[in-house]
Amino acid sequence: MKVFISADLEGVAGSTTWIETEKNTPDYEPFQKQMTKEVEAAIEGAIAGGATEILLKDAHDSARNIDISNLPENVKIIRGWTGHPMCMVAGLDETFDRAIFIGYHSKGGSHRNPLAHTLTVTADVKINGEYVSEFLINTYAAAIHSVPVAFVSGDVGLTEEIKTVNENIVTYATKEGIGGATLSVSPKLAIKETKRLVEDSMKVEREILQVKLPEKFVVEIVYRDHTRAFRNSFYPGAKFKSHNTVEFETTEYFEVLRILQFLT
Repeated sequence: MKVFISADLEGVAGSTTWIETEKNTPDYEPFQKQMTKEVEAAIEGAIAGGATEILLKDAHDSARNIDISNLPENVKIIRGWTGHPMCMVAGLDETFDRAIFIGYHSKGGSHRNPLAHTLTVTADVKINGEYVSEFLINTYAAAIHSVPVAFVSGDVGLTEEIKTVNENIVTYATKEGIGGATLSVSPKLAIKETKRLVEDSMKVEREILQVKLPEKFVVEIVYRDHTRAFRNSFYPGAKFKSHNTVEFETTEYFEVLRILQFLT
């Protein structure tokens, strides 16, 4: 079994403020270590569940967060950003059997995590009239290649969203946002449960995990800055709308990934 893992940091146990997520700041190291441990737990669970080959994408900020020193021999890692529109799931293709998302978080505009955002903190993203999360963007990206998402960890708001998309995806809630605070599980418990639940998710039938792509996509990128919205409205096929919004329509999801790559 070949498994793809995409890892973020804003959804790991305990992380609460931006300074805890930014490389080279004094508060970063404990949460960089927790991200690494939760990823290692996911790898252990995937291997226990039958994974023979794993590709790991460090998908937070600089994409150079995970301590790679203890990765098993059957794991490869993509560090840094390739520039490919697949972005947080770059490297994923039709050869994979399942995808796993670790440390993900609620969508931009949500109050469910103090670190909630979607791709950028300077804009929110809507698809077909609904605000979307990085989970949904990347789940649809995986669906291009017919790869189902089996397990996702992150805040309570995200796990609730996932159940409305596909209740068969196994989830684990690491924390709950309360205004600018978080109520978090023990980091040790997050590691333990991630390993157990990832192993369980390897046994769920692929067919019931698969999320179907919509037939059409209306993308709206809602910017904080009207000058940036006006400039970006000149992207081919896009148009400017009121309230600092750039709108783009397509039937091809890869074109959604392309515009998000260039305009967020």
